[in-house]
Amino acid sequence: MADALELDTLWEDFHRVVNMTSAELAAWLRVSDAGEAAEPLPDRAGPSAGQHVLAILQKRRTDLTEADLGVMRDVVETVTEETDAENEPVAEDTRRRHRLMTLGHDPLKP
Repeated sequence: MADALELDTLWEDFHRVVNMTSAELAAWLRVSDAGEAAEPLPDRAGPSAGQHVLAILQKRRTDLTEADLGVMRDVVETVTEETDAENEPVAEDTRRRHRLMTLGHDPLKP
């Protein structure tokens, strides 16, 4: 398990880049996974990464697992890279925005 300082930093970074609430993310995962033929159960909607981010948002810091910490690191790294000032504006790229929203980051959200 990470030491307290590293955990604090990761917790803060994760919640800085994940700017959607758990309710917003859950709704987005249901919408993004809706299809014409069938829809998954609401608690199974969306890709596994999105489901794991949602589960982390519903946990206390003391309840995090090593797997949670790995996902948190990946999300922070991915969102930071994708929203870097050198990259083109995300708001104009719908697929990119939706991919980030699956990780709990809506680039159009203030």
